[in-house]
This record gives sequence, C-alpha cells and structure tokens, in this order.
Amino acid sequence: MHLKNLSLISFKNYEEAQLTFSPNINCFVGNNGVGKTNLLDAIYYMCFCKSYFNPMDSQNIQHEKPFFAVEAFFERNDQEDHVFCGVKRGHKKVFRRNKKEYEKLADHIGLFPLVMISPADRNLIIEGSETRRKFMDGVISQSDKIYLQHLMKYNQVLSQRNALLKYFASNLTYDPETLGIYNEQLIDLAEKIYAKRSDFMGKFNPIFQKYYQAISGTKEVVSLSYKSQLNDADLNALFEKNLNKDKVLQYTSCGVHKDDLLFKIGDFPIKKQGSQGQQKTYLISLKLAQFDFLKNLLGSKPLLLLDDIFDKLDDTRVESIVRLVSEHHFGQIFITDTHKERTEVIVKKIDDSYKIFDVIDGEIQ
Repeated sequence: MHLKNLSLISFKNYEEAQLTFSPNINCFVGNNGVGKTNLLDAIYYMCFCKSYFNPMDSQNIQHEKPFFAVEAFFERNDQEDHVFCGVKRGHKKVFRRNKKEYEKLADHIGLFPLVMISPADRNLIIEGSETRRKFMDGVISQSDKIYLQHLMKYNQVLSQRNALLKYFASNLTYDPETLGIYNEQLIDLAEKIYAKRSDFMGKFNPIFQKYYQAISGTKEVVSLSYKSQLNDADLNALFEKNLNKDKVLQYTSCGVHKDDLLFKIGDFPIKKQGSQGQQKTYLISLKLAQFDFLKNLLGSKPLLLLDDIFDKLDDTRVESIVRLVSEHHFGQIFITDTHKERTEVIVKKIDDSYKIFDVIDGEIQ
C-alpha cells in the first residue's frame, strides 16, 4: 500500500496544494513554522478521519476560510482508493471512500494503517494515563475492529454508570438492581479488553526492546509494563470493594479505564531519570515497534511518518535509525526536517528512490 497523491484546500496554512509522491521516501524540508508537519497531519487525516494534533476539526480550517477539503489516492492490493474529507464551519464532517460516505467513521480505521512519530509524542511520557491508554488502544484497534467495538461499548456503559452514581447522590437514593446491570456489562467487556491488552503487551514488548537496543547502541536497561487493577483482582470484586467510594465520588473508580503503561529506565520512571535523547529514543522505539506489530498482523506495511525525529539525538543514534530504515524494508516513508543538506545525506544512504519537497510558508516546490 502507498499514497499516490494528496490535495489540500484551505487546510491549516495551505490555501491550495497538490502533491504526487514517491512510493518509497518523501521528504518535506524547510524552516520551522512553514507547514511541513501540516502535510503529515493531512496524510494522518486520510487514515484516521481526524487530526493527529487537534481534535477540533473546525480549527484545522485556514484562517477566515469557510471550509477545508483534503483528498488522497491510495494504491492498495493493485486497486486505487479515493479518500475525501471535508469540514465546513458549523456543519458535520463529511468523510468518503470511493465516493461513499461512512455511516460510522470507525469503519475506516485500519484500512490504511499508519504510524506517526512526532515531537508531540512526548505527551506519552509527561501526561497522564489516558494518553498512554490511547496509544495502546490505537495500535490494537488498527488491526482489530472487534476490540474497537468493545472499547466504544465499554466507554458508553461506563458513562451510563457514572450518570447513575450522580443520580444516586443528587436524589439521595440507591438502586442496586440497575447498578448491577451496568456492572455485569462492564465486567464482561472489561475482561475482553484486559485479555486483549495483556496479549498485545506480551507480543509488543520484545519488539520494543529490540528497537531500543538497536538505536541506543548501549547497555541502557529500559522496561515497558502494563499496569491494571485487573492484574490482581477481578472487576466484580473491585466493584463490591469500592461501592461506597464510588457513591461518594459519583464516578467509577475501578476498571480498565484506569489502566496505564509504565515507562522506565533502570528502576526509575523515564520521565524523571531519562535524558532528552533517552526519552526520544524510547518514544521512537515504541513507534517502530508499533510499525512491526501492525505489519505482522495485517500482512502489509503501514505508512511511516517521521516528523522532526533527528532533533535532540546524537549522531550515533541518528545513524542507527538510518541503518534500521535502510535495512528494514519499511515501505513508504514521509520525513520532515529543517536541514535539507542533512536530509539529502540521510536519504542517499538508503537504497530507495526519493522525492524532496521544499516547503516555504505554505508553498511547495
């Protein structure tokens, strides 16, 4: 699978742009703030129906314009797919594949698998558990639509249970039968989600470790582990134990919505003890492991988007990444960099065809 063409109208800082890509390596070079990352985000839109950076669709419309439109042509299994996304201020988003609009956008997820590595990924380290759960769920969901359905249903029932707890508090009442119905649904869904996440981590961790050691070239010891309340108890017992607490808090304090991933270097959180280079190496290793995991499951190579990944890495780690990319047949790659000369040196070391696009304030050459 590869992306053949991309067209933008009034998307972020682009009034209009049309690009035709190499099936192998594509580089966007230019100064900071000229719109290189926006091109990667447009590609991400075509695969995930949303922005990687801004969940508000209307905020991705160019300033003072009424709408944006992004369309792309993919080649997949020797067939061409046309994907279109249009957002007009005050209107519902329009998303179509081959001129047919989706009833549920979730049906599009996984058709065009993609892995993006960006400076924004540092949120995985510095923010709360929700960000790390989203990463884990995003990887699993690209290859497992049933898991995505279970996750969406779990969140729906969780919201209903929380609303019921608030109702109990505001009306000074308690209905164990209704609460029990929600509990049963959550227990069933949580067991399925927990099993899938546990299985995922068992397969994902060794791939992550392989990449970290390959990039760092050192004996640094890092770990990635899955933290869940269900590691030590079943959800039914947790609901019984925390009933009074939930009634006081007016929300559900236990379940797979509290799961987390623990990132460590040595015995300490990488957030506190890792240098900038170590943290970036950790994140890049996570994402390259994501690529391998999806490729193995789907039998096809996801698009790989590398946004400013060479910054804050020493020459040894940059060389290691270039070697990995050149040795490990990744498929179609999109790279952004502020240094055109560095980019040319890097891509020439990779034995594949490439295109370099100069980006200057929303104009592409």
